[in-house]
Amino acid sequence: MNYPKGIKKTNNINPVTKETSYKNRGMTLEADINISNEYYREIDKAYIYKKPTPIKITKVDYPSRDKATIKEAFFTVPSTTDYNGIYKGHYIDFEAKETKSKTSFTLSNIHPHQIKHLENIERHKGISFLIIRFTVLNETYLLPTKQLMNYLETSSKKSIPLSYFKENAYLIKDSYNPRIDYLKIVDHLMEVKQ
Repeated sequence: MNYPKGIKKTNNINPVTKETSYKNRGMTLEADINISNEYYREIDKAYIYKKPTPIKITKVDYPSRDKATIKEAFFTVPSTTDYNGIYKGHYIDFEAKETKSKTSFTLSNIHPHQIKHLENIERHKGISFLIIRFTVLNETYLLPTKQLMNYLETSSKKSIPLSYFKENAYLIKDSYNPRIDYLKIVDHLMEVKQ
């Protein structure tokens, strides 16, 4: 093709031979949940927040008031779970984790005190669960605490197989707004509890 003023087109672009998916590129589970929770707050549907990590600051550098830098801090107590809040008059509490495994979720990613915390929430009539994303598969599941406890009581394995999630958890489909509509599943869990 001849371009104006004698400029010749050069084709230095390599042809793409396979379809590339950019779905979820650069997004993490935590970012997706935070965006979803912000959307829920904006439409006045639920008030669920990421819990801050409990730390005690022991040393701060104050070069100026607006440039204070934490130099030393430590965790005061083990944190419980990632998120909590209120939805339709019910207390919601959950932990969110990602795994690169295609076959299972390693239980060492959840601490015993977190499992006990989720169990206590359930015992006190709150709604608690895990949200687990298998990043390589691009699948996100909501596993109710009851199903988590059933697995822990009946298995000695150190991981939960993907097949258990497929049979006992709820697949959360990605959407535009909210990004991860986990409250659809919470609605179902509330119906089952009644």
